[in-house]
Amino acid sequence: MVQRLRVRYAKRGPLRFTSHRDFARAFERALRRAGVPMAYSAGFSPHPKISYAGAAPTGVASEAEYLEIGLAQVSDPEATRSALDCALPPGLDVVEVVEAEPPALADRLEASRWRIVLDGVEPAVAEAAVAAFLAADCVEVERKTKDGTRTVDARAVVVALRVAGPGATGVSAVDETAPTAFCAILDVVMRHITPAVRPDDVLTALRHVSSLSTPVTPLVTRLAQGRLDEASPADAGSHPRLIDPLNRDVATTTPPR
Repeated sequence: MVQRLRVRYAKRGPLRFTSHRDFARAFERALRRAGVPMAYSAGFSPHPKISYAGAAPTGVASEAEYLEIGLAQVSDPEATRSALDCALPPGLDVVEVVEAEPPALADRLEASRWRIVLDGVEPAVAEAAVAAFLAADCVEVERKTKDGTRTVDARAVVVALRVAGPGATGVSAVDETAPTAFCAILDVVMRHITPAVRPDDVLTALRHVSSLSTPVTPLVTRLAQGRLDEASPADAGSHPRLIDPLNRDVATTTPPR
């Protein structure tokens, strides 16, 4: 292996229902079609050197999924991005490719920023639920894992949570379904922990602490991932920054491409 490239890709529109396993198969086929000079593992059954990190749940859209690939030849990152993007179906979009630098990708993904569209929910109702949630020290919810049902504290992972309007900076629509005028949009920053606490766990917690009801299935989009900038503000009007995993410092308000 002579080069490692770090890849940011998006899951948009109906392709948000692609599972991580489905994406992995599609991505390996795209690597072959694009002629990317992959490095392979040793042994009886060699596999291309691909490292995935923190995939979004099935059914959730994302503007900020990441992986790394190992190459047997030095390649131009932008040419690789273009070739891979053309080889993948629309909706699985390669947004950016850069040369990987220390620290490791997994160490760069400390938190995520999510946009949750609650169609059919009045903003005032959502604001009351958010206020009750933030005032609580602990809000436990049950969720199913591969090891059985576990209880997790949804409040502990939430760094910041607010209700934002449809036109708010950084929360513009990135999916094929635009929110109606009668909706609330949640803007939330959550730490990554094990076992993972997901946006739907936070929604369950909001229902526990208030009378919040969601008549329409919420539309969830991951807007960003990265390290938390502890020096940035985290009050009701300004979310903390996330340090971009692709070697640059970018605020969480950066709009998707």
